[in-house]
Amino acid sequence: MENILEDFDILCVDENLLPIKDKLLNNKRLDFKDAEMIMDTKDLNSLGLLAKYKKLSKDGEKIYFVVNRHINPTNICVIANSCKFCAFGQKKNSPDAYEMSIDKILSLLDEELREIHIVGGLHPDWKFDKYLEIIREVNIAMPSAHIKAFTAVEIEWFSKISGYKVEKVIEKLMNAGVDALPGGGAEIFAPEVRKKICSPKTTGDSWLNIHKAAHKLGLPSNATILYGHLESKYDVIDHLDKLRNLQDQTNGFLAFIPVLFQPYNTRLKHLKPFPFSYDLKVHALARLFLDNFSHIKAYWITLGEKAAQVTFHYGVSDADGTIISEKIIHDAGAKSQIGHTRDFFVNMIKDSGYIPVERDALYNELKIYD
Repeated sequence: MENILEDFDILCVDENLLPIKDKLLNNKRLDFKDAEMIMDTKDLNSLGLLAKYKKLSKDGEKIYFVVNRHINPTNICVIANSCKFCAFGQKKNSPDAYEMSIDKILSLLDEELREIHIVGGLHPDWKFDKYLEIIREVNIAMPSAHIKAFTAVEIEWFSKISGYKVEKVIEKLMNAGVDALPGGGAEIFAPEVRKKICSPKTTGDSWLNIHKAAHKLGLPSNATILYGHLESKYDVIDHLDKLRNLQDQTNGFLAFIPVLFQPYNTRLKHLKPFPFSYDLKVHALARLFLDNFSHIKAYWITLGEKAAQVTFHYGVSDADGTIISEKIIHDAGAKSQIGHTRDFFVNMIKDSGYIPVERDALYNELKIYD
């Protein structure tokens, strides 16, 4: 690791990164100004070295992945067409609308799975008991797999349709078999930007409060940001700052996942894509700023597989998972494959110069491919 900082000293051409290096060496927390310097720098090589140093200090040469599957029980959603960035949600009478039966959901399961990720639309007719039934049946069919299910947006909806407080909703989900919450629905916390891209979705404060409630009940979760649309660098930094503050309080987040906006089939398709340098800055900033998060994830579904490999050198410690069949992001026009095999991830990580580690949803190590 010392060699990394020696290389930094030789290569660094941006003096604004020097105080960040000093803070890393002295285990001092980065502040808002440091984050601005990271987002403004043009010295991507030096930034990568700092983020890599931080990653190696936490995980060594390991890059994690999980054998998982995404299941989206329905795309029928009461706020379809309200979220400008979404191409997944459909009105009930839409020709593209669908809803899965329990048998259909169970037919998608496989004994190899270590994590089952379940999210979908806010169905206007389904009762909360329907969602609990889905979890119970999946848990019975796959007792050894972890179930990561339902975003804060869905939990807020469950509270509305059931009359239960959020805490009661979460308790019932846990009793049915939910092991963790996904990080979806966070989008961007900045209120004015949020109004433009996903009104009337759950507010940023509500998202944070729901995850705080889950953590207090012993249910861990992930956190996300949707970036690459209308946000400013200050919005990104503010988003990470709010997550870091909550993690200080609860220590309930497992990983942070930057999700690159996919404009192609959305009502924001006129937006010009950000340069790849912006992706690298967001991932590096996440690793350097979120000092209390164990893992930063490369969401290859939105980044693409090759770009995800590059982020391994910018602080990322998790390559996500096989996913098998992803629909929400691909409906928006993602160009990546729909799913991959275990061997793909082992080779992808090894080819990047790291050690692949198969994990479960809670980051217990299942196999090291050294």
